[in-house]
Amino acid sequence: MSGPSSEVSAVPEGVALAFDEDLLAAMDFHKDADGLVPAVVQDAVDGTVLTVAYMDAEALRRTLASGRTWFYSRSRREYWQKGETSGDRQYVREVRMDCDGDALVVLVDQHGRGACHTGARTCFYRTIGTGPGVPAP
Repeated sequence: MSGPSSEVSAVPEGVALAFDEDLLAAMDFHKDADGLVPAVVQDAVDGTVLTVAYMDAEALRRTLASGRTWFYSRSRREYWQKGETSGDRQYVREVRMDCDGDALVVLVDQHGRGACHTGARTCFYRTIGTGPGVPAP
């Protein structure tokens, strides 16, 4: 009879992304005093917005190189990789920049419970208000 296994399940590594150097150079991190841009993280399959976090040039470089999301914490003033504490990892499929080069959309495969620190799939699980949209004619 053998005892408990000492093997730890391996966490899959991300895959580095191919990227356009010219577009990367066009990112405008200087509009913000701290060099940060918002990064809207979406589920790559169904488009659900999972979270909004902040990246600077280094966090974006780490994300592209590792294939996993890296952000910069404004409160802790340090880099963090999503899922290293919670186990709820994000594997990056694509990174898009907006027309002004001052915001990002990151399309991911979300693993684990979800993106939110509360354990919810998305950080946007609370509805403040609702309406009909465009009124009927």
